[in-house]
Amino acid sequence: MSSVRIFTLYERFWHWSQAVLIFGLLLTGFEIHGTYGLLGYNTAFSIHIVLAWALIVLWAFTIFWHVVTGEWRQYVPTHRGMLAVMMYYAYGIFSGEAKPYTQTPASKHNPLQRMAYFSFKAAIAPALWISGLLLLFYAAWRGTALEGLLPFATVAYVHVAAAFGLLVFIIGHVYMAGTTGDPWYAYLKSMFTGKKEGRSDSH
Repeated sequence: MSSVRIFTLYERFWHWSQAVLIFGLLLTGFEIHGTYGLLGYNTAFSIHIVLAWALIVLWAFTIFWHVVTGEWRQYVPTHRGMLAVMMYYAYGIFSGEAKPYTQTPASKHNPLQRMAYFSFKAAIAPALWISGLLLLFYAAWRGTALEGLLPFATVAYVHVAAAFGLLVFIIGHVYMAGTTGDPWYAYLKSMFTGKKEGRSDSH
């Protein structure tokens, strides 16, 4: 057995802080959308705005941290090993095959994870933030040429669609984290301790 530190203290802080803020945004956002009633529209809207600004600040610091430390390279997609990882998750994991990817501090995510995270950062996140800020500051561009190109309803639909995309991403993320570890809680534990424990050839 061996123990290797994979995630830094800041990465763990960022991960869990982001998780709390995103879950709060989803809960308040869907209430604003009218999916259910829990806090009341006005309260949910106020909390949603505060959480959104908090997440923007967190992401700003995190982007700076990734650039300064060079950790942004962890999210650059790669095709090398992609097929092997896909085949492992498709059937190899059920037949006891060895994992085709070794997690290290220099390479924390397998090719499939890199693609998923990159898709989130390149598509879902921008759609959420751009549409969300347009909705928040609608009074500033209402009646302008921009509204002719982007009707309020269209921006709202994009925001809701991106929120559902985020929800699907989270469900997949939680499912994979809770079902592919050895033991099942291994990945969850590593996001608390920062360490990967197991055999030297484990993922």
